Amino acid sequence: MDSQVKEIHSKVEREAPTIESVMSELKKRIVGQEEMLQGLLIGLLAKGHILVEGVPGLAKTLTVKTLSEVLDIDFKRIQFTPDLLPSDIVGTLIYNQKIGEFEPKKGPVFTNFVLADEINRAPAKVQAALLEAMQEKQVTIGERGYKLDEPFLVMATQNPIEQEGTYNLPEAQIDRFMLKIKVGYPKKEEEKIILDRMISQEEIKVSKVLSRDKIVELTNLSDEIYISDRIKNYIVDIVHSTREPEGYNLKIKSFIDYGASPRASIFLARAAKANALLSGRGFVTADDIKSVSFSVLRHRIILSYEAEAEGVASEDIITQIFNTIMVP
Repeated sequence: MDSQVKEIHSKVEREAPTIESVMSELKKRIVGQEEMLQGLLIGLLAKGHILVEGVPGLAKTLTVKTLSEVLDIDFKRIQFTPDLLPSDIVGTLIYNQKIGEFEPKKGPVFTNFVLADEINRAPAKVQAALLEAMQEKQVTIGERGYKLDEPFLVMATQNPIEQEGTYNLPEAQIDRFMLKIKVGYPKKEEEKIILDRMISQEEIKVSKVLSRDKIVELTNLSDEIYISDRIKNYIVDIVHSTREPEGYNLKIKSFIDYGASPRASIFLARAAKANALLSGRGFVTADDIKSVSFSVLRHRIILSYEAEAEGVASEDIITQIFNTIMVP
């Protein structure tokens, strides 16, 4: 097994300059927001969709558009609005008079990288139009299914402070996002840099670094990252503690209506592998699990009314879990 890990580790070291160049291109335009940038690359490498939540003006859309420019792949942005229809996303059948048949007119979801901007502004039936694409990597139009090209990544943004004219994402939809990233305000010194950049007329250009084939190669390498049985057991303990906290001496049961689903275990492992790759390692450590845990778990723990009444957030529960469960 040691020789296998060494071989994977050497592959990872060879790819380190490529990954560093992607991050440096993103940072040409994006100031700070380390968690969001890291999360985007983890989602890309682990083939997982991302939900980004933050107040307006925090460069959520700019970050995704910048990443699409750095990647040499197709990109489409869908602005979600209350009057949007499912067919506006997946497409529909159009009657062709010349041949006397219906032909598919494919929607914007047929691309590599989809930005679902302000996803909570559209009703549930429109949000659900993304479900099949996100889960099955295919879209059904009429009676026929159409496979989506690889890589396929959905990044959705939502504004947590606006309630009027918004529709909360159903739990089933949220669970399909590998990561939920919360974007905060920039630091004072970072905001000064943002101000200098935005009031100047100079356009900040970024270079294309990754081709479609290279992205697929890196996602395959992420899959190869070694994860030991003890780390797998650690993941299972973390997820199970959200369902049966008493078995782990955790006094949080009254704060949780529903614990994390089995997708949490799968996504923790996949995201941790991608994090190890970004860190230049060919194997997963407990620190990788901790690094991705908040983004993977925060939207999978359904809080009780008591938790909301006492101001207990899912992040507080995750912190308690990591403070209690022993690192293997």
